Amino acid sequence: MSNQPVNHSTPVLYSNDVETIPSDEAETIRQLEEQFRSILETTSQDYDHAVRAVHAKAHGIARGTLTIAEGLPAALAQGMFAKPGSHEAILRISTNPGDILDDSIALPRGLALKILDVQGERLPGSEGDTTQDFIMVNGPVFAAPEPKAFLKNLTLLSKTTDRAEGAKKALSGVLRAFDAVLSSVGVESATIRQLGGAPQVHPLGQTYYSQTPFRYGNNIAKFALFPVSEGLTSLTDTTIDASGKPDAIREAVREDLIEQGGTWELRVQLATDLDAMPIEDASKEWDQKASPFVTVATLVVEPQLSWEHGVTEHTDDALSYSVWHGIAEHRPLGGVNRVRKDTYKFSANFRGSFNGCPMHEPGRLAELA
Repeated sequence: MSNQPVNHSTPVLYSNDVETIPSDEAETIRQLEEQFRSILETTSQDYDHAVRAVHAKAHGIARGTLTIAEGLPAALAQGMFAKPGSHEAILRISTNPGDILDDSIALPRGLALKILDVQGERLPGSEGDTTQDFIMVNGPVFAAPEPKAFLKNLTLLSKTTDRAEGAKKALSGVLRAFDAVLSSVGVESATIRQLGGAPQVHPLGQTYYSQTPFRYGNNIAKFALFPVSEGLTSLTDTTIDASGKPDAIREAVREDLIEQGGTWELRVQLATDLDAMPIEDASKEWDQKASPFVTVATLVVEPQLSWEHGVTEHTDDALSYSVWHGIAEHRPLGGVNRVRKDTYKFSANFRGSFNGCPMHEPGRLAELA
């Protein structure tokens, strides 16, 4: 367990009124679904197979065990972390566009984590399941503060889906250089990285953040997954040369997970001040000095094959991830999370219908191919 100190500031208590819901949010959701549909219809026609509207390209899928820490203080022993124990888990490493792109186009890394056999009152639409999903990206903030800005970003992605890959490669090189200049003076731009200017980092060495807030039992928190085993932390500053190798990331992840597997810590950052740590602005980073991330569980992935051509694709098709797959004590909060509910469900249902493989949540890992 991490030796980081537990934040002694008083955590903000969760209540139903911590969210502010605009009167026109339903219309924003409708327009987001239109953009999701546009992306899905374009890519499914091109590939003769439906892929995700966002984070379409998987670089690896791995099975592991999440062990909840013993002796957590009361503020952290909440929700699924209230009792120590172990759970089967499956993680998916990806990049964010809705089309399958050459890995030389530099994009943020994503990691979706599904925890199995989680008991408790379920979120709406998740009744009857026993999974808890966490969707994370290797940056602490979301590229849009709220749903309408998210819609603008998704509209741009929709218009460029599966078009002019050569131009995307050239733009990616320019944006990476621009991002490097900004980073040298301590500035990061989630928008530049989303458009192709992200550093070409090895995904196994990255820290992944939920970016958006969640109910944490009686409290409110963000989540993050930190690499801690030596094999993973040695990859933190490693970049991947994808020149002439369209699936270079998948190959690198495959090689390293076969050789060493990995260990991560799942940590939470409790909200202590809603003015400084807003619910409705997903682009605002919460101050880690005011409230540090503290470990609540450890994820261990034993050495394994993370991608087998002709096999892993079927596993990927059978899985869907959503922040709304979970228990009520970890309810997603804020506008970006609210609009994910119906749009992610729409994407999963589209894939299931087009591919003739309806989505269902696994009860145990043995159910997956």
